[in-house]
Amino acid sequence: MLNLLVTNATLPDGRTGMSIAVEGGRIAEVTQGLVASADETLDAQGLLVAPHFVDPHFHMDATLSYGLPRVNQSGTLLEGIALWGELKPLLTAEALIERALAYCDWAVAKGLLAVRSHVDTSDPSLLAVDALLEVKRQVAPYLNLQLVAFPQDGVLRSPGGVENLKRALDKGVDVVGGIPHFERTMADGAASVKLLMELAAERGKLVDMHCDESDDPLSRHIETLAFEAQRLGMQGRVTGSHCTSMHSMDNYYVSKLLPLIAESGVGVVSNPLINITLQGRHDTYPKRRGMTRVPELMAAGVNVAFGHDCVMDPWYGMGSGDMLEVAHMGLHVAQMTSQAGIRQCFEAVTTNAARVMHLEGYGLEAGCDASFVLLQARDPVEAIRLRATRLKVFRKGRLLAETPAATAALHLPRRAQATSWMIQKP
Repeated sequence: MLNLLVTNATLPDGRTGMSIAVEGGRIAEVTQGLVASADETLDAQGLLVAPHFVDPHFHMDATLSYGLPRVNQSGTLLEGIALWGELKPLLTAEALIERALAYCDWAVAKGLLAVRSHVDTSDPSLLAVDALLEVKRQVAPYLNLQLVAFPQDGVLRSPGGVENLKRALDKGVDVVGGIPHFERTMADGAASVKLLMELAAERGKLVDMHCDESDDPLSRHIETLAFEAQRLGMQGRVTGSHCTSMHSMDNYYVSKLLPLIAESGVGVVSNPLINITLQGRHDTYPKRRGMTRVPELMAAGVNVAFGHDCVMDPWYGMGSGDMLEVAHMGLHVAQMTSQAGIRQCFEAVTTNAARVMHLEGYGLEAGCDASFVLLQARDPVEAIRLRATRLKVFRKGRLLAETPAATAALHLPRRAQATSWMIQKP
């Protein structure tokens, strides 16, 4: 007997009337109109069932710290980094763990079951690293937390930066990170990319670097990252995050850069909520949007995903862990308002993001983990438009969260003409 049978589901690819059979925490079968005995049967009533949401770029060590020790008044990236520097000496492991666990609860309620979080390695105590490793252990039964060793102050710029990062990897951090545009010179930035890529290749690690989070069109470290990925044979294992300088680059240079990125197998994570907030702060008018060239990268064959990046921290005072909100902002900023474009934005917070994290067993096919979300929407376009309620969230066939359907009770005076028209309609 099956553990769970979901019937009458609509899938993201448009198939309707589908049944999803679950056995032993995995999807046993996906077919139309399956009739079978199960411990539990769920009628999706034609609503959308999607694989769980994935956030491939977040900073969980800073989340929910908004206002500590003060608020970012300028709204700039650099003031956020300075503010984080002021906050670090005040951090305690207990408070950091408490905030991170609270955020993980928010995430699960929103159907977000996999998060890649950067964790600052610039502090020699590695307090944040140890705290998030503990969070990772605690949430493992219900959320896949992948950690990136992130030298926020620059791996070459900060004393002991390289050794601190190596120690973080030794403790069990999963991915090698970097921030080349924050090194003191362009040359140091390029050197840091080469050093960190070689370290990742030596240790067999994935790579995810903050790359060119700047309005400076001459910040071109994504080019170096792509070159090193090819040189070291790390195609498909490297991600460049943000890449906002690409929005300020001239089209001729980008015509060279896009195929280079595609050939190297480097993926790109854009963070629409944060990129549209932090970038263009030095502009008067016209003011740059700042987000990287998402549709152009996708058209070139690059795997592009969207990340949340920040929730209530020194860089961003908003957010709720809702990846549909991220996709909603992404389609607006990237002007991806066609039906195909909107669906691509849905994929940017599901399948594309899962590819960035190298998630095993992800999807809605036989053999995949039975980790999916029932949404109060009929298709991905409606899901993003409404930021649809997550009615039920399953992980490996087990119900983790449920939210009542969003409804509105209207108490309005009826206009006779309108009522008459409604009555006359067939």
